[in-house]
This record gives sequence, structure tokens and C-alpha cells, in this order.
Amino acid sequence: MSTAKDEVEALLEKLPDECTLEDIQYHLYVVEKIRHGLAAAEQNGTIPQEEAEGRLRKWLAQ
Repeated sequence: MSTAKDEVEALLEKLPDECTLEDIQYHLYVVEKIRHGLAAAEQNGTIPQEEAEGRLRKWLAQ
């Protein structure tokens, strides 16, 4: 299991040398949101693709 520092170092390696601090902050934000979403899915479960599409159809039809 990698540490947060390891993950940040790996992220920095993937970003271009010309990236800004805002770019780095944005990517860290996205990584954290994905991590949070995966943890929520693990804890609360997920819904099937068909159900998600049905929910979206109802919501977008309004």
C-alpha cells in the first residue's frame, strides 16, 4: 500500500513540467474525489447501469 506522499510523487511524474500550482491542486482534488467516491461505493453499494440510465432519463426529461 502506498502512502499519500508516494501517490503525490507518482502524480507529479505524470504531469508536464510546465504545469501550474493550480493544475497540481486540481489533479489532487480529482484524485481525492475519486477516492471518496470509490469508498462510498464500497460502503453503500452501487446501482446497475440500466437503473442509472433510467434515473437520468427521468431527471433529464423535466
